[in-house]
Amino acid sequence: MAIHGPIPVRFEDVFPHGAYGVAVEAVFDFEKSSKQHKVQARDKVTGDLLWSVELYDADPEARHADRSIKVKIAAAHQPVLPEALPGMPFRPVEFDGLMVRPYVNGTGRLAYSYSARGVKAPKTMPAPSKVQL
Repeated sequence: MAIHGPIPVRFEDVFPHGAYGVAVEAVFDFEKSSKQHKVQARDKVTGDLLWSVELYDADPEARHADRSIKVKIAAAHQPVLPEALPGMPFRPVEFDGLMVRPYVNGTGRLAYSYSARGVKAPKTMPAPSKVQL
């Protein structure tokens, strides 16, 4: 098989309606951490610290359970989300080097794990979706 590890994907193919960043948090290594002493996880290849960017998929047809997504980024320092839109709490984001890892979750359902090299403001904003009520 020619595919080993994560599969590179284009941001606009995964998030054609755009995505909005909410928060960036450290990813903890559960094997090395204890209740009293948290140890941040490191990327197995680069050794950089792992961070998780929580975001919302702007796809109006996405199932409610699939709208909140986390993308892991390996970086020496905590990534910073772009500025929020004026007067709004939303932070449009785009990812450099987005990759996906398909897997079967504990309930036997196909799921996806995402990682990227970095987060930034989008070059262009996606066109607004027409939502039918």
